[in-house]
Amino acid sequence: MSVLMTLRVTGDPTAVEKLAADDGALFQGVVADGTGRGLISHHFYGSETEVLVVDEWDDEASFQAFFERSGPQIEQVMAAAGVTTQPTIEFWRPLEVGDDVG
Repeated sequence: MSVLMTLRVTGDPTAVEKLAADDGALFQGVVADGTGRGLISHHFYGSETEVLVVDEWDDEASFQAFFERSGPQIEQVMAAAGVTTQPTIEFWRPLEVGDDVG
């Protein structure tokens, strides 16, 4: 059963968007690496002061292996966003309650 992974940091979402516009290959490379390691879906979100990544992975171990391997590229994105703290990473499992949409 797949898991949802959330990664949350304090940083500048606009800077992440600018980095993506300036160096889209960096983001595409990270996504390609993740897809080959069990990434099912991936999304960035931003508020005024935070960046949130929401991914679906085959399992928690697949994400952990990816995160260890892609650390330098991920650190580059975080540095561009002005992140100075460790990310908060959480894993979520689906609950079977019968009201899924989509």
